[in-house]
This record gives sequence, C-alpha cells and structure tokens, in this order.
Amino acid sequence: MFSFVLQSTLIMTNTEEQLAALQDIRKIMERSSRFISLNGLSGVFVGLFALAGAALAYLHLSQTNGRVADDYDAVALVADKDIWFYCIDAIVVLVLSVGVSTLLSIRKANKEGLNFWDPTAKRLLLNMLIPLVTGGLFCLILILHNFLTLIAPTLLIFYGLALVNSSKYTLEDIRYLGLLEICLGLLAAYFPANGLVFWAIGFGFLHIVYGIGMYIKYDKKVK
Repeated sequence: MFSFVLQSTLIMTNTEEQLAALQDIRKIMERSSRFISLNGLSGVFVGLFALAGAALAYLHLSQTNGRVADDYDAVALVADKDIWFYCIDAIVVLVLSVGVSTLLSIRKANKEGLNFWDPTAKRLLLNMLIPLVTGGLFCLILILHNFLTLIAPTLLIFYGLALVNSSKYTLEDIRYLGLLEICLGLLAAYFPANGLVFWAIGFGFLHIVYGIGMYIKYDKKVK
C-alpha cells in the first residue's frame, strides 16, 4: 500500500513538472513571437488624451462658427488657420499618446524582465506604420482638396486596419479593437457631419474601455 501511494505521488509530481515545463516553453515561444509588453493603462491615457483633444476641437469649432457643426456648411466654413489648429491639436494628442504608451510599456517590460525593443517589437511597429502612414498621407490629400468631412472616418478606418494588421505580433485583443475602429469609421463615413463624435468614441471611449479590460486581464498579474 505504501509503495502504491509513493508511486502515485511520484507520477503526480512528474506530471506536474512536465506541465510546468510545457507552460514555460509556451511562454518562451509566446514572448519570441508576440510583443506582450503593452500596458493596459496606456490605453486609458490614450483615450483621455483623445477626449481632451476632441473637446478642444469642439469648443474651437463652436466659437469660430458660432455653433456646433451639424451639417456640411458648418464644416465648409473652416478657414485655413483653423485647419492648422486642428492639425496641431491632433499632433499633440498623438505625441502624448505615443510617449505615455512607450513609457508604460517599457516599465512593464522591465518588470517582467523582457527586452522592450526586440525583433517582435520592430515587426509590430512596421506593420502598424504602413497603414498609419498611408492613412496620414491620404488625410493630407483630403485636406488639400477640402474634403474635411472625410478626415475623421479615414483616421478611424486606417487606424483600425493598422491594429488588425499588427495584431498577429501582439495580444489578440488588439484585433477586436481594430475591427471596432473600422466599423466606427464606416459609420462616420455614412454620417460625415458627426465625424468628431465618432472620432471621440473611437479614439477616446473605446481606448478607455479597452485599456481597463487589458489592465484587469493582464497587468494586474504583473507585480
């Protein structure tokens, strides 16, 4: 009886060790193929920056036109100096978002003992930049031709495509966020006069919800 119990204990111990070894191998393979240092809090900050930028654009548009833009005519009244104001507003939001996201991701990578700037991170960045740069250049063309109502839908769609395109190199949750951004962009294209609202929802509220979810799912486990 004692030998049977001892043998069973040894079998269970070996099985647990094998499972632990398999889990370690899985983690190593995941780290080598996917960028897993994204910090959920960065999504929250990106969303807050986007909402602040949208609120600033909303106030500026209301003051310059005397009312909130609710049709094509109001958007058409945007002067050249106002276009540059919105461009600077968007650039500030972008710089703050990228800066905070990078700092938080580096902090998470250091806590997990990972190298932040590894080949996977480079592949992730490249696959994001291709749609983002294309969308940015397309937006410049839209501005030159005064198709201002299509800027918000274009930004949402190309940003969503960038997330979907790069999701294979990072957490799977990014793909779903990208699909939601694309859907919002298509809705914004169908209702172009409400582009700023869709922009605030896509870059603001969706990022906040996504960031909170990612923090609860992944980051709370990191001590």
